[in-house]
Amino acid sequence: MSLASGPGPGWLLFSFGMGLVSGSKCPHNCLCQAQEVNCTAMHLTEYPPDIPLNTRRLYLNNNRITSLPAMHLGLLSDLVYLDCHNNRIQEVMDYTFIGVFRLIYLDLSSNNLTSISPFSFSVLSNLVQLNLANNPHLSSLDKYTFANTSSLRYLDLRNTGLQTLDHAALHHLAVLQTLYLSGNPWKCNCSFMDFAIYLIVSHLDPPDNENATCVEPTELAGWPITRVGNPLRYMCLTHLDRQDYIFLLLIGFCIFAAGTVAAWLTGMCAGLYQNARRRASEDEAEAEAGHRVEVTGRIFPTKERSGQGGFPQLI
Repeated sequence: MSLASGPGPGWLLFSFGMGLVSGSKCPHNCLCQAQEVNCTAMHLTEYPPDIPLNTRRLYLNNNRITSLPAMHLGLLSDLVYLDCHNNRIQEVMDYTFIGVFRLIYLDLSSNNLTSISPFSFSVLSNLVQLNLANNPHLSSLDKYTFANTSSLRYLDLRNTGLQTLDHAALHHLAVLQTLYLSGNPWKCNCSFMDFAIYLIVSHLDPPDNENATCVEPTELAGWPITRVGNPLRYMCLTHLDRQDYIFLLLIGFCIFAAGTVAAWLTGMCAGLYQNARRRASEDEAEAEAGHRVEVTGRIFPTKERSGQGGFPQLI
């Protein structure tokens, strides 16, 4: 079964069984009403137990939670809104959200995220808004991170540790409208070129465009990343460094030397061939002249062998 196809009957049966056990309790010190559970700023260090299974909106923000257990979170099959901002979550695993396939809003901002597994959001095909801002240790995103989030319209990547981003990571986000990229240490080198060009051709205009700038290389430091596509094309595809000129000079010299040697060898071969032909022609001419003399001698014998008066002797 594909991750994107949603949970199977076994998972739903397990959820139903757990529902019989969990009932409709409310976590201690949390506020529960109308399919909404609010555990904001309750000094929680772990995911709270006893969350009603019919919960649609869950607020866990401003706590000290370090992880989201897939086994418990996955029981909330009706969940559409999850706010986990300002916690201490360090990573998101592949199966963290496997049971909450109806999720529309997810806020993981202001955490300690260091990594997000490639298929963490693979079942979240209904996700519309995702906030990953203010995770300064999040230095990279896999190109498959958003592969199945085709409904995503809002993506916030501000103030993370991202230095580059594979353009393929956003390639499938056909309806993406808002993309925040400021506050990141973007390295606008040749490996960044494809993403910079993507920002141009996709016509995405980040609201924080002027603050999403390059930190490297020196000649592009301070440039908005939406404007470095063409300069990077020049630097990476047409611009030549000193080493390139030296290399081209060596190649040109080698070609010139090879051409000179080839021309000399061709001239030598042509000269030898002409000499051989001339000698052959001279030998042929001498042979032909000798043959003519011989034929003439047979037709007109000398006087010693001729009759009187120089005429041939009649028999």
